Amino acid sequence: MKNLLNKYIPFLLAFSMTVIITLFTSCDNNNDGVTNGVAPVITEIINYEASPNDTIVNKLVPGQWVVLKGANFKNAVKIAANGISIQFDSGLFSDTYAVVQIPSVIPFPSIPENQLNTIEVVTPNGSTIFNIDIVAGPPGLMSISNENPVEGEVVTIFGTNLFLTSELVFAGTTITDYTETDDGTSISFVMPNIATSGPFSITTASGTASTVFNMNSATTEGFLNFDGIGSLSWGTGTSNSSTEFPGNHGYYAVLNNSVLNAGDGVWWGWERSINTGAGQWIPTADLNLNVDQYALKFEINVPGEWNGTSILILKDYDWKYVARYEPWKVSETKTANVTTDGKWTTVTIPLTEFRTKKDGKDGTGDQAASLTELLGTSGNGSMLIYTANSGSTPTATGFRGAIDNIRIVKIKE
Repeated sequence: MKNLLNKYIPFLLAFSMTVIITLFTSCDNNNDGVTNGVAPVITEIINYEASPNDTIVNKLVPGQWVVLKGANFKNAVKIAANGISIQFDSGLFSDTYAVVQIPSVIPFPSIPENQLNTIEVVTPNGSTIFNIDIVAGPPGLMSISNENPVEGEVVTIFGTNLFLTSELVFAGTTITDYTETDDGTSISFVMPNIATSGPFSITTASGTASTVFNMNSATTEGFLNFDGIGSLSWGTGTSNSSTEFPGNHGYYAVLNNSVLNAGDGVWWGWERSINTGAGQWIPTADLNLNVDQYALKFEINVPGEWNGTSILILKDYDWKYVARYEPWKVSETKTANVTTDGKWTTVTIPLTEFRTKKDGKDGTGDQAASLTELLGTSGNGSMLIYTANSGSTPTATGFRGAIDNIRIVKIKE
């Protein structure tokens, strides 16, 4: 018996060692075949584009999609650019690459110096930092709080990359005193005494952005300003009082209605509409341009709460194409009270928002295919701006607001 055991002991030892090695090997790897205990490594960053544009990059800008290449990316718990966490989808990962988007908003002025120009990947096994230039993109303009402000009013420009500013020009006048937000989403200044009109432009370390339309043009151009430009035919009264609607430029129209019952579209009621005389919407020479190159603009002042009353706009009493202004609408099923707090605010409605009727509701269908389809071959005609309730329940509030400086302007080349 002793001889038999001696014969098989070497075999049993060899088998046991094989099992132990196999177990250790299995424990040293996760289910994805990624070796535990090894920190991630970034070797290069390439464009997230199809070949031949999937090239190595040495500079990144906010919002850019890229591919991080390296090793041990699986199970990443954090990826950051300039210290700003990146939302990522593990479905776009393997152990050797990760598809990510650089954050669209990076507050460059407030980023600690040791985090600038870095991409960081963190996993349960460690972290790595890859150094690469991350630069602010060129400035982008989204909106201006009031394009026709009065002296002393705070004007705010909203957009992207509005920092590291070297020049700010409003209506042809250079503004030297302004305040930037750290994230570059807005820049503000106090309106000086400016008599000229002209575009707005901002120049930063990354480029220049400017409007193709003018600021401070309330008294010099437009479709209807209630002070000599254009004509108001009927529908509501005008006022030049600065008590209820301060910050005005002369006269303005007042739209006013109490709570509207479901389906109330009595636009011809007193103070329910602005009915203009005929005027030139856009120059006839521009009727061959794309519909998205023009927009309707006006300033509005709503001192109180506003919820449920729609403002609708159309040309020549032809309800084929109607635009809707409903800032209180959060979604198709949710609303919220809004107000301008007694301040004049610029409204921009691209002509692409003039739409056909859909499911019995004006202004919710298709946009016009061309400017001539929308405005006719002359581009000339009247305008109707009115209040209505298109909903199936009464409006949550009434509406009282002033409208001024109605204009149709070119918004892009």
